Amino acid sequence: MKKISVVMVYNDKLGYDDKEFDRSIQKLIGQNYNNWELIIADERGANVAYPAVTKHEKIIHAPLDFKSRAHSINQALQKCSGDYVMLVNNDQAQITFRLSTLELMLHVAARHSDCGMVYADYRQVGADGAEKDIHLLPHHAGRLRDNIDFGAVWLFPRAVLDKLGGLNKKYQAAHLYDLRLRVSENHSLYHVEAKQNGHLYLAKAAAKAHDVFDYLLAGKDIQLEMEDAITEHLKRSGAYLAPGQNYHQVEYSREEDQKFKQCIASVVIPVFDRKQFIGTAIESVQAQTLQNVEVIVVVNGGPNDPTIEGVKPYLDGGKKYDPNKPAVRLIVEDINNIGHCLNKGMREARGKFYVQLDSDDRLKPDAVEKLLKVFDSDPQIAMVIGSYEVWEKNSQTGEIIRMEKIPVVTHDEWTEENGRNNLLRINGAGAPRSAHIKIIQQLGGFGLNDTPHCRNYGEDYDLVLRTSEQYRIGRVWDPIYDVIRHEGGTDHAIDQITIDRNDNAKDQMRLEAIQRRKKINRK
Repeated sequence: MKKISVVMVYNDKLGYDDKEFDRSIQKLIGQNYNNWELIIADERGANVAYPAVTKHEKIIHAPLDFKSRAHSINQALQKCSGDYVMLVNNDQAQITFRLSTLELMLHVAARHSDCGMVYADYRQVGADGAEKDIHLLPHHAGRLRDNIDFGAVWLFPRAVLDKLGGLNKKYQAAHLYDLRLRVSENHSLYHVEAKQNGHLYLAKAAAKAHDVFDYLLAGKDIQLEMEDAITEHLKRSGAYLAPGQNYHQVEYSREEDQKFKQCIASVVIPVFDRKQFIGTAIESVQAQTLQNVEVIVVVNGGPNDPTIEGVKPYLDGGKKYDPNKPAVRLIVEDINNIGHCLNKGMREARGKFYVQLDSDDRLKPDAVEKLLKVFDSDPQIAMVIGSYEVWEKNSQTGEIIRMEKIPVVTHDEWTEENGRNNLLRINGAGAPRSAHIKIIQQLGGFGLNDTPHCRNYGEDYDLVLRTSEQYRIGRVWDPIYDVIRHEGGTDHAIDQITIDRNDNAKDQMRLEAIQRRKKINRK
């Protein structure tokens, strides 16, 4: 009978009290599977008393001087005698095992000779006592984000951890992320899915609403650790792109350049039922310091879409038409497919460059000027990404107010040397995005919801990935764009089903990017 060594940490800063910690121990003692031991990595210091919880012959108290969580776990691993190791990430969430947690996870690992790790769906218990089943995503090589939920209980064959040398002690925060990446390089990660009453454990923690801007509040030191972990993983996996590798120049003939004298940039706005916002977006383009631009509004709700009435005043003959301002053009489609709208707009564009603008956002007056200045600095730059501020529209008053708690979004995790590698770790590249239209078209254009799980989501992220593999990405670090959050926005009150679908879409794009990068490195 195989033995499982369970590792839990204990310290003075647990997110719960000793009674709840003891409840976890009691659930271990009551397991249907009897061949286990518990190593308590006590981070309070080398000379401390046993915690005020149940003592048991299978429990090993391992007091240690805290240096880092990776160091604590490695010290506990030296005490383990099991064939398998179960790491319990219990510092903030109190874990309640079910009767067959150990037995079931062990059986999964034993069934698969290539198993490197087992993780499982669980039930989350909120601060108010409300329970919710958490269904995790199945692992594949594109699951490179550092914020993916793999639960709080991981089971490893001891031999796998020994071969890896345990956790990487250089990391203060990226230790588990790095461990998961390293295990995945030569082994499979198996996910135990749960149907009704099929969760393997309960995790009691304060639930937090999903916020697409959460990553901005993570410390810079944490971001750098996570970047280091993903970079080393890509190097070991053959998907790393070195600085300057595989870059090409963007070239135009004299005849091509002659076409852009009257219009240098085309701002394409795909839109569905946004009559109340479209005027603000259009006027932000017409207020640009560079006036040889155009606005192409692609309405995708068909001829009855209310947005059309919001655009008409800016067309020739409309009340807000001004021949001295950038032209506004209207295209009407009846299929709500953002990629198709963007591709259609660029096929009709007169400009050399495409500039992103969502229908409910706005450009700052010098946006196009600053974007083009970066393009002019280097012929290897095919795309330029700016920085933006986050504003919020009051649903009662209509007032738009700057959200001061969110800093200017610069995506400064993008560096010249490593930005395109680090991009595989995070969900966004910044805004607004601008690119040579001919390069976008050469790369196949925006996705058309033909990537699995993609439903008008991530087509721009995929384009940045593909562009960065062959060209430089330039940056504007000043805020040149206003993202306006409101109740009807795509990032407002997102439910878990939508979050999972979106994550699946971008992770699939990452998987395809890895395959392309490995091919580049085999040349």
